[in-house]
Order: sequence, then structure tokens, then C-alpha cells
Amino acid sequence: MEAKAQARYVRVTPQKARRIINQIRGMATADAQALLHFAPQAVSEPIGKVLKSAVANAANNFNMNPDTLFVTEAFVDEGPTMKRFRPRAQGRAFEILKRTSHITVVVGDEFAVTNGPERLKKEPKIKKRPISQAPATQKSEVKAESEAAPAKKAPAKKTAAKKTTAKKAAPAKKAAPAKKAAATKKAAPAKKTAAKKSTTKKEK
Repeated sequence: MEAKAQARYVRVTPQKARRIINQIRGMATADAQALLHFAPQAVSEPIGKVLKSAVANAANNFNMNPDTLFVTEAFVDEGPTMKRFRPRAQGRAFEILKRTSHITVVVGDEFAVTNGPERLKKEPKIKKRPISQAPATQKSEVKAESEAAPAKKAPAKKTAAKKTTAKKAAPAKKAAPAKKAAATKKAAPAKKTAAKKSTTKKEK
């Protein structure tokens, strides 16, 4: 069971009224009245009057217990905007917008409140992927990447091995001429010494 109260053409901007309405939505009526009584915002006074009217409607019209009531719905609609003008320099006029609000508060008993938040919540249009399926898909993606990675790296290792063997074989060919040259250089001085010995013998 629910009871409703509404205040129309309240001289408050909807933006300021929604700041307080969002706080009392879903609260117990006693707690909401206490919050509105001590709130520093000026709009808390007209909202408090609407809440008291809704509680009175529930008690008098539907014989509901005021102590078990909750604020099931509370919203603010924008009313007509009054336009005024402020004179400025050089004959100009600046526009002033005086906005109004329509404040609506709906109260209900405990049974209505249990169903109220579920009714207010709206399912998003975009459906999210279930959490149970997320890890499985991630693991499959990781496995696919791990299987593809070795296949690409295998040819790279073979080419590297071929390059190293080629580099090792090249110095071996160059080393052979170096040894021959060293042998020839060592053999030449031996002949010279022999010639010198022969000349010394002839002189004697």
C-alpha cells in the first residue's frame, strides 16, 4: 500500500531540490523528517511539508501505521520558468530565469519497500558477460598465444645456429696460410747462417 503527496510550482530550482530528494529516498519517514529538520538547505522546508502530507495521507486514507512507513519514491519535475529582465549599461537588458519545481513523495509500508527498490532499478541495455565465463576465455586466449609464439621463434634459432657455424669455419681457413708463412720465415734465416759459415771457412 502506498500514499502520495505532491507540491507544485515550488519556487526552487529542480537542481537544488534533487540534492535533498536523493538523500531521503529509501529512508524511514522518521529518519527523513529528522534529516530535513536539521538540513541547512532552504529547500528542505517545502520537501518536509510534502513528506508530512504523504504520511498523513497514508494514516488517514489507508489506515497505515506511520511508524512503519518508508519513502519508496521521491522525485522532482521541472515546472514552468518565469522570465524576468535586469537593466544593464547602455540600454541593454539581461534575462533572469526564475525556475519552479514539482515535488512528489510516495510513502509505503514495509511490504511495499521490499519491492520498491527492485522496481526503481532498471536493467542496463548492454548485457555484461557473466563472470564465470571471463576466466575461461582469458585462459584460452593465453594458451593460443603461447602455442603461436614457439612456432614463430623456432626458425629464428636455426638461422642463428647456421650463422655461428659459418663464422667458426671462416677463421680456420685463414689460420692455415699464417702457419705456412711463419714456417717459411723461420726457414730463411737458417740458410743465411749456413752461407755465412761457408764464407768464413773459405777465408781461412
